[in-house]
Amino acid sequence: MNELNNIAGFIESFESSHADGTFIKLTLGKKALKSSTLNNIYLRPVLIKDEKLLSVVFRHQTSDITKNMSLPEALLLIKEHLGKDFLAASLFTSKEDIQVLFNKKREARIFASKPSLTALQEFDHDKIKRRLIKTEGSIYLQKLGLTTSDGKIIPSMNDKFRQIDKYIEIVDSNLKENFPDKPFAIADMGSGKGYLTFALYDHLVNNLKMEVNITGVEMRQNLVDLCNRTARESGFDGLSFVQGTIGDYKIEKIDMLIALHACDTATDDAIFKGISADAGYIICAPCCQKQIRNEMNPENEMKPILKHGIFMERQAEMLTDGLRALILEKYGYQTKAFEFISTNHTPKNVMIVGRKSPVKPDVAKITGQIHQIKKAFGIEKHYLEELLDKNGVGSGQ
Repeated sequence: MNELNNIAGFIESFESSHADGTFIKLTLGKKALKSSTLNNIYLRPVLIKDEKLLSVVFRHQTSDITKNMSLPEALLLIKEHLGKDFLAASLFTSKEDIQVLFNKKREARIFASKPSLTALQEFDHDKIKRRLIKTEGSIYLQKLGLTTSDGKIIPSMNDKFRQIDKYIEIVDSNLKENFPDKPFAIADMGSGKGYLTFALYDHLVNNLKMEVNITGVEMRQNLVDLCNRTARESGFDGLSFVQGTIGDYKIEKIDMLIALHACDTATDDAIFKGISADAGYIICAPCCQKQIRNEMNPENEMKPILKHGIFMERQAEMLTDGLRALILEKYGYQTKAFEFISTNHTPKNVMIVGRKSPVKPDVAKITGQIHQIKKAFGIEKHYLEELLDKNGVGSGQ
């Protein structure tokens, strides 16, 4: 790894990689002010009407805002935020990776290393593999701002469309392994604007001809109102949305629980609801795993490595989600964890799928594994485990 000279060199590297077609993506992170609602900024190349632009995602705590920018606009954006609002940046090209890190005095260190990403991104916004979601004539896709009136995907929403299409593909493959022959009840916890909720209902009812009832749970009343209105206009009689938090929402019995990008322990609240309701499927894509990060206090051979914040952060994410998968197994679920879409489209790309298994779990063995992992990393508790224990939920014995 080679140390570079200055910030100007970093920006020049970005500019030249954009010019010669080797640019893959650039991220700004490690926000300077914890009170800021803007968590990250992500840039990637796109081609719109033969014009080479940059898709810029502003990732806030509760929403994402995507804008397309020219290179000069993007350069101004980076200069405005780097070293001020954000204390870290990573540039990925097919030739090299370059990382910038600022200390508390705003002194920068810049490093170059061999490329970690070898494949360039797909530039053309029109080259989207359409499989399960039909855009033509879709009222909800238009009402939710994904498509134009003639069924074409709005360029800035291509990443969102890719996420939705892949998500539907995952649910579809799981259901086809054990296709239900009865009315199917689904709860989508933290449904947001309802992109995934609507697409799932559309696919299950109109493509698979299932009898389905889906409830989206969302704390923001304006989004609940928007989604209920859109459901009525789309003729989706079995789809409804209610206002409330994941933790407060009461579920009696459901067949599938979904929680995509519920922040921090809200994912645990959702999994707890699914286990408590004996859901046949629990599908979640976690994000913002802070609880375990604050708990970790390793006193073993990992300590010298985890003194670096970035490694501690990544380890905390893996431990949080790894323990969630083990806890699901303890409660009788067969689990899979995988990258459900490329990090080019979203950094929140780990999905955990739990499917109720007819085989009883070895509770004692799994409990021991969970205990050993927590002990190794100085973790006192995992929020999901605590929720289940406190509420006396049985563990599948």
